[in-house]
Amino acid sequence: MNYYIGLSLAASSSVDTGVAIIDDFNNLIYIDKLYTMNDVMHFFDNYSSLKYSKICVSLVWDRTMLNGKWRIFGKQYQLVATNPLMPNRDGWTQRYSSRGCEYFKSLVEKGVDINRFEVYLTRQSMNLNSCYKERSPADCKYLQQMLRFEYGLDLPSNMMPMSQLEAIVGAILARENTKNPENIKRISTFKGFDVIDFKKQPANLCLTSG
Repeated sequence: MNYYIGLSLAASSSVDTGVAIIDDFNNLIYIDKLYTMNDVMHFFDNYSSLKYSKICVSLVWDRTMLNGKWRIFGKQYQLVATNPLMPNRDGWTQRYSSRGCEYFKSLVEKGVDINRFEVYLTRQSMNLNSCYKERSPADCKYLQQMLRFEYGLDLPSNMMPMSQLEAIVGAILARENTKNPENIKRISTFKGFDVIDFKKQPANLCLTSG
């Protein structure tokens, strides 16, 4: 049996990182919150079924991009890379962070299957995007209810952390990439990893597994 791991990686250790594991029969095997990269490394280093697992790790937004200096210079409406008065220092235009990339590369070298995904694009592909403010309590509750009713997951009735719900989205993507690779497209690459997404909304795989 294969296991499918979703990791919703946060930008820093001050924000929780979600991890979720589902199996071939749509059972939620494990769900938790991690914080530091040491926590993430400890989890994978001590996970006994790693060689039987497929992993999807979310891209990490670089929170240093929209700093005060960027907002001031951005008012000139000129591209940083083409304006000699605004050299691109400190990764001002870098959209995603490389947090954890070196460790994930070390897992790939050991034969572990790892892809990356963009949380908001994947939610749109699964018709899980809501009309509420991103990551607000209402958005969180909406996502939890949709995962329960549209994708047949046995989730608790109390509201779960958004990081864990996003990790479940990654786990579903990892499972679809294994079972129905024709429904998966590579949208880009990041630091040597394929960034994948659904071509169309996946079916409820708990009805088709076996």
